[in-house]
Amino acid sequence: MKNVSAIVLAAGLGTRMRSKTAKLLHPVAGRPMIWYMVAAARHVADAQVVVVVGHQAAWLRAFLEQSQSTCGPCETVLQARPMGTAHAVRQTRSVLMHKGQAVSRHCLLVNGDTPLLTRATIKRLVARHEHANATLTMLVSCLPDPKGYGRVVRGRDGHIVNVVEERDASHAERAIREVNVGTYVVDTPFLFQALEMIQPHNAQREYYLTDLIGLAVTRGCRVIGVRASDASECLGINSRQQLAGAERVMRQRIRTRWLRKGVTMLDPETTFIDDGVTIGRDTVLYPGVTLEGNTTIGADCTIRSWSRVTNSVVGKVVTIEDHSLMNGAVIEDQTTVGPFARLRPGTILRRRARVGNFVEVKNTELGADSKANHLTYLGDASIGTRVNIGAGTITCNYDGYQKHRTILEDDAFIGSGTQFIAPVTVGKGAVVGAGSTITQDVPSDAIALTRSPQVNRETMASRRRSRAQTVVRSSFPNKSQSSSRTGGQARV
Repeated sequence: MKNVSAIVLAAGLGTRMRSKTAKLLHPVAGRPMIWYMVAAARHVADAQVVVVVGHQAAWLRAFLEQSQSTCGPCETVLQARPMGTAHAVRQTRSVLMHKGQAVSRHCLLVNGDTPLLTRATIKRLVARHEHANATLTMLVSCLPDPKGYGRVVRGRDGHIVNVVEERDASHAERAIREVNVGTYVVDTPFLFQALEMIQPHNAQREYYLTDLIGLAVTRGCRVIGVRASDASECLGINSRQQLAGAERVMRQRIRTRWLRKGVTMLDPETTFIDDGVTIGRDTVLYPGVTLEGNTTIGADCTIRSWSRVTNSVVGKVVTIEDHSLMNGAVIEDQTTVGPFARLRPGTILRRRARVGNFVEVKNTELGADSKANHLTYLGDASIGTRVNIGAGTITCNYDGYQKHRTILEDDAFIGSGTQFIAPVTVGKGAVVGAGSTITQDVPSDAIALTRSPQVNRETMASRRRSRAQTVVRSSFPNKSQSSSRTGGQARV
């Protein structure tokens, strides 16, 4: 028999979110809230983790299936009708009770909508349960405003004797500030025996999981409470307002974590870092920086104001100038990006490459020591080392039906205002003159120039100006003549 299994309750309707998206798929700091709870449960459980789904079950199952590599494997069971939390837990019997025998000594129960609950607190709860030899251990907290939470009722000796849901509480019980967080560790055999005894004798006509406490007390079993060290961990999310509150708390935790690990933030309150981001020591983040998704930033980088990096890998000693956007890009060591650059998915910048202002790169590899500093679009291209790309260069990669690649080999020099009509290849060391439209391959070490020859017509400019001035005079009489005629008419 293993030690700990876990149940994550995720079958609620989430009607107060007023959203077509399942409540538990709403993100907190870049991750759906259900992710945090499954990952935390998997962190302490050596047996099965079971997620009880209900409303929008297909969406939740699909997410959990594709997220197993990051939050860990789990199984799902369906609560077809919303009949209360105890009824939801009952649905896990087929997974956690094998031929009448429990698969684990203890079972952790958590709600899927409490993403602020930390792994450290859950581990402390399990450890205290085992050390105290308790039958049921519950996480409790004291809140200044306990509205919406079940109240913890204690006897004269201070021991927990019951938990009363707010709708069923008396006036005196509603005045209690100690609340049930909804996180438990229960001996697994007792859990499934007691679930069969719970009846819906309450205002909601539902099967309450909190009735486990009364059943345990009646049997003389030990019930203890462990107080959360931080009340914010206990906040459940049922509305957009609560979601925004959880977002603020989670982002502050993330910022604090990276500050402690040696990352500099010039204005932490305007710096947004998702939970899946990793950052190297001595990296400096300027005000307004956003780091999203599964982004990795190396050491000694500088990311300046209002830049946004999403699902990208950034090497060491990289400078990202102001107002630059990166999504799905790989940026190797000592590169420079921006300002006002955009790197789209499939972009790879090799060591010491430079992408400058108003340059857009998509599905392109820019080789080591190559640079595109100004006003350029590079799409579906393979660019070698030490290539210089002049301002205004465009790879014309789309013919209206499919995309084609442009290949610029090592040491090529591309003049400003060049257009490459893909597919086309420029060989090593070749030079393309400014203003050229390249439709055919350029051999290595060749010079390609496609613009029309320059023609200078002597004195043409002065004659053109003279003709233009004659037209203006004939069309608009001078002001003195116009004024005289107007004055004469006025005196008649």
